[in-house]
Amino acid sequence: MSIEIYWGSGSTFAWRVLLALEVKQLPYASRLLEFSKKEHKTPAFLQMNPRGKVPTLKDGDFVVYESIAILQYLDRKYPQIPLFGTTAEESGAINQDVCEVLSYMEEPVSRITRPLFNGELAGKEQRVREAAEVVHQEFGRYDVRLAHSPWLRGEHISASDIVLYPFLPTLLRAAAKPAAEKLNMAYMPLSRHYPHLTRWMTAVEALPGYARTYPPHWRQ
Repeated sequence: MSIEIYWGSGSTFAWRVLLALEVKQLPYASRLLEFSKKEHKTPAFLQMNPRGKVPTLKDGDFVVYESIAILQYLDRKYPQIPLFGTTAEESGAINQDVCEVLSYMEEPVSRITRPLFNGELAGKEQRVREAAEVVHQEFGRYDVRLAHSPWLRGEHISASDIVLYPFLPTLLRAAAKPAAEKLNMAYMPLSRHYPHLTRWMTAVEALPGYARTYPPHWRQ
């Protein structure tokens, strides 16, 4: 086994890579780092990733970090079960989806989850509500798309699904916090508002190997 993945529990970015490895059915060694122990800041880890962040993937002597770069690497290195399509058109469409997640989902989801997870909501309520509305708009777009196909790009899971998915359970976990009740973000139950998006989430969670990707500290 040559692939090693260094990750942290709850990192949406690392979750993408774990899902990709499972979807592509690639054997790998899991290197779970504990942020509380600063294991992502040790000299040995910083030699691989000087930014001291996860995910970081080591494949033999080759090291690559940043989640989208890792997904692209895995797809070129191990093309079976492609994540970015097999034609120029498919690749363009899937990369478009990836860019949209990075441009329109990542920042507003972070604006919601960080203050709720860190107990820092006071004074940020309006900012969180505004971010929640942006996310609702994006969820609506995805729900419409998923009414017509099982996955975001047709009949097979792709990087479009893998890059988006981790934001949803992370957001729902934050929205379930007692402090979120007064915000009235109206995400739950998700099935009431976005039935097709809910069905899609269930399909991701039914994937073989999904349990290995689930944040360990969420089970506690």
